[in-house]
Amino acid sequence: MNYVEALEALRSLGPELRTGKSGEPRKFSLEHIRAVLAAAGDPQRTFAAVLIAGTNGKGSTAASLASITAAAGIRTGMYTSPHLVRVNERMKVGAGGGLQEIPDEDFARLYGRVDAVANELVERGVLPHSPSFFERLTAIAFCWFAEQKVQLAVLEVGLGGRLDATNSVETLVSVITDIGMDHMDYLGDTLALIAAEKAGILREDGVLVTLSQHPEANAAIGEAAVRLNVRGVDAARCLPPLRQELGIREHGLGKTPTLARNKYELAIDGEVIRVDSPLAGQHQQRNLALAIATAIELRTNHGYAIPNDAIASGIRETVWPGRLEWIPSQTGHAPLLLDVAHNPAGAWALRAALAQLPDEMPRTLIFSCLADKPLEEMAQVLLPMFDSSSGDPARVHDHVVLAPIQNSRAATVEQLLEAAHKLDVPAHAAPHLPGALAQAQAVTPKDGVIVATGSLYLVGELRELAIGEGWAPGAVA
Repeated sequence: MNYVEALEALRSLGPELRTGKSGEPRKFSLEHIRAVLAAAGDPQRTFAAVLIAGTNGKGSTAASLASITAAAGIRTGMYTSPHLVRVNERMKVGAGGGLQEIPDEDFARLYGRVDAVANELVERGVLPHSPSFFERLTAIAFCWFAEQKVQLAVLEVGLGGRLDATNSVETLVSVITDIGMDHMDYLGDTLALIAAEKAGILREDGVLVTLSQHPEANAAIGEAAVRLNVRGVDAARCLPPLRQELGIREHGLGKTPTLARNKYELAIDGEVIRVDSPLAGQHQQRNLALAIATAIELRTNHGYAIPNDAIASGIRETVWPGRLEWIPSQTGHAPLLLDVAHNPAGAWALRAALAQLPDEMPRTLIFSCLADKPLEEMAQVLLPMFDSSSGDPARVHDHVVLAPIQNSRAATVEQLLEAAHKLDVPAHAAPHLPGALAQAQAVTPKDGVIVATGSLYLVGELRELAIGEGWAPGAVA
């Protein structure tokens, strides 16, 4: 099986959160992934693991922590989901520097191995059906990590926690990021129920790194931790000592304002760590605190040599695109600001970041989302910031462009327009994202900004388009 064939086989499995023929939510079971891993030689037993669950920020936390441990010379594997452009992005390995994606040939070979194991288990009646898209990818990642002799794997939970395929590992440390209302069909319709599912990654007599958050989530997590005799690590000491007003910074010759990096100092174990993260936005300070606290826990209680300079350099070199990523144009157009905000909490974080930009800066919003997301609530948060009819003279040159995503779960243009019309915010429709980007470039002056958000799928497609047109992702540091 070659790489193209492996991708085609993967696509044939359908969406990661596919429903059954009856339309009911898919039934998850750890027994299925455990059977696949056992038949593949239990690769997950060859490495230690940090497992990260939450609604928002778990990917950023994973990327920062994996960059830190790799900078410390620990052979690190990182598994995240979903991907922006290529499925290979989900699994990376590195030590002493950056993390590298799984090569195409390794992905294809391991897909064939996992597929063969899965088919045999189905034929023998060990599995009731073929493993899902996500279960297969998880097995591939664990097999590759074993081959690469990974010492520590940093794993982002795909959905929930308790029954997620990643929860098949035994963890050194569990991390829970901020929890919000998302995937309610699968996890429950209250914060307490969702938090209880996330807390399913805890282990008896284990360790939990987290930050205080909504009282309902705190209570559910706390109940699970007490029941399992979990030792809690409060990451609050790794937050900036004072509220950091990030503001903006000038890029190039001082003509284009951009969002500032997170820069501040922390006093840890009697030494100063200079945090300088490319991940913009005040909300990232919580994710950074979780990553730093986890690194310190690994150093203090689990025997990993992670000096403070590795923490600083790992944070500085973190690569996690599509999160408040500012991409300057090389062809005279306005810059592109990409953010994967896919739920109301993410939309509020983006709104807070946009408030740091100059009021007089013209803005165009490219927005779309999946139909199973709270479209109206996200629109209420974001669209008024681009309302050219609001009477605010600073917004008179703003625009909203709506377009569908190339995904079977995408909201239609009609649904997007209806959400805008309910808010009385003028909006234009585009037939697809390339058309939306062209429209935005045409109406946005070069001293303005094009903001694209609402879904990871939207950001992934637009980022690929931007690269193809000669834009420069990662140019702003």
